[in-house]
Amino acid sequence: MMNIDLGIEKLRLNLPFRLNHVNVFYAEGDKGLTVIDAGLHNEETVAAWDPILKDKNVDRILVTHYHPDHFGYVGKMQERTGANVYMTETDARAGEHAWTPEFLDEMREYYNLAGIPDASADEMRKNTEDFIPRVTPLPDILHYFQEGEKVRIGNYEYEILFTPGHSDGLVVFYNREKNVLLSTDHLLPKITPNISYWFHGNPNPLKSFLQSLEKIRKLDVEHVIPSHGQPFTDANARIQEIHDHHMERLETLHGFLGEPRTVYELCQRLFPKQLSVHETRFAIGETLAHLEYLRHKGDCMRDTDHGRWYYSL
Repeated sequence: MMNIDLGIEKLRLNLPFRLNHVNVFYAEGDKGLTVIDAGLHNEETVAAWDPILKDKNVDRILVTHYHPDHFGYVGKMQERTGANVYMTETDARAGEHAWTPEFLDEMREYYNLAGIPDASADEMRKNTEDFIPRVTPLPDILHYFQEGEKVRIGNYEYEILFTPGHSDGLVVFYNREKNVLLSTDHLLPKITPNISYWFHGNPNPLKSFLQSLEKIRKLDVEHVIPSHGQPFTDANARIQEIHDHHMERLETLHGFLGEPRTVYELCQRLFPKQLSVHETRFAIGETLAHLEYLRHKGDCMRDTDHGRWYYSL
C-alpha cells in the first residue's frame, strides 16, 4: 500500500474474540523503543513481545485508549522495562475504575435499568470481571496527552489528535508530511468501531464519534494504518461508509419505537443474531448509544417504570 518507510513495525496479537487480533506497533528512537499499545495481558501476548523486548530499552509506551486489548499488558510491560507511559487523562481515569468491584456492582445495577434478565446480567458482570487479570497491574502514567502535541514515532513526527467516540479519551496519530494516520480504533477498514454508552462518562458518545469523523475528514488522509485489519487508503471514503452505517442504524432503531421498549428488547431487534456474552455487552452498549443520540436530539423519549428504562417516540 505504502512506499513510505515510516520506521514503524507492526505486531499482530491474537485475541480470543470474534475480532481475533489487534495490531500494536513499535519503533526505534534515540532513547530506545517507542511502543504503541501492548495487547491483553496473557501468556500469548507476553510470548509475542519477548523476542522484541529482549536486550532492548523501552523508552515510552503510548496508549491510544483504555480498552483491554490495547491497555491490558501496558502495566506489566512498564514493570518489566521501566518505560514511561503516556495516555489521555480521560482514559487513564477510566482504566483505573473500569474493573473495580464498586464499578462492576454499579454496572450490574445499570443492566437492571436496561431491562436485561438477571441471568444474562450476571453473566455480563462476570465477563467484565474476568478481564481483571488481563489488565493488571495498572500502569503509572507519566504524561497525559494534550490535543495537538507532537511526538516522534520512527522516522517522522506525528500530531496527537483527540477523537472521542469509541472511548471517551481515544487518540490518533497524524503525520502531515506524508499524510499518514495511525487511526487506532477510530477508523477501521472492514468493521465499524463499537460506539457504546456504558451509563457513565460522555452522555452522547455517538455524537462525539460523528464529530470526530468530521474532524478527520477535514484532513483528507491518504494512508490509514488501523489497530484492527490491514492498512488502507482514502480515509474519507471509509468515513462516509461509517457515517452512513450509523445513520441507517438510527433510522432502523427509530422505527422500533412506536411503543415503549427496554434497551434489552431494542438490542434484540437491532442485533437478531446469536451473540456471545462478550458480544452482548457491546451490543447493549451500542444500542444504548444510538438511543441516547436520538433522545438528546429530541427524536425519542425515555421514561422509567418499575426500575426499567423505556424508550418511545
